[in-house]
Amino acid sequence: MNERILIMEDDKAIKQLLEQFLSSQGYIVTTANDGLEGLELWNKGTYDLVLSDIMMPNLNGNDVLRIIRQQSDVPVILLSALSEEHHQIEGFDNGSDDYLTKPFSYKLLIKRVEAVLRRAKPVQSGDGLEFHELRLDVTSYNAYVDNVPVELTTKEFDILHTLVENAGKIVTREQLLDKLWGYDYFGDTRIIDTHLKNIRKKTNIPYIKTVKGVGYKLER
Repeated sequence: MNERILIMEDDKAIKQLLEQFLSSQGYIVTTANDGLEGLELWNKGTYDLVLSDIMMPNLNGNDVLRIIRQQSDVPVILLSALSEEHHQIEGFDNGSDDYLTKPFSYKLLIKRVEAVLRRAKPVQSGDGLEFHELRLDVTSYNAYVDNVPVELTTKEFDILHTLVENAGKIVTREQLLDKLWGYDYFGDTRIIDTHLKNIRKKTNIPYIKTVKGVGYKLER
């Protein structure tokens, strides 16, 4: 499992229970006391899911959500004592993937977390992977964008395959080199940048993001 979850919650008791419960389920959990601290952690790390309270000091959950949506489509579940329909609609309009009203069952929470994470993962399709309009056939090494074949070299296909398998997570240049060239590779790590430039040109998909000084990330 090992998905990383960022929790933003100003109620210490709830935050502690969330952390303990999700950690016991195998998730890697990071917590913040308010929206401002949460955004600082968000900008420094890589997360697979954000759980955010709405009514927080310094920066509320809806503001946090709007800021995150300007950068990423990482799943976000809002937690709130605001149970009225218009509050929930506002959360979904801002881009939340789910909305849980307090108090909630922790068993229900884990099911919602699992469902949201499952929807965010690339879709397995027979012998291939799909990420929006991109489809990879891993047995034939064929790539398709909107069902139109794209000619990739073996290394380009392997790099793109690795990024799709790790969609939403940062893949470093070193990880790509180790996996595709082997631990005995001593060449310039910028060879990865050259391959990514070619992949972008050939596929014309907007999802490959450069994480400056680190590597790459496939993200809608």
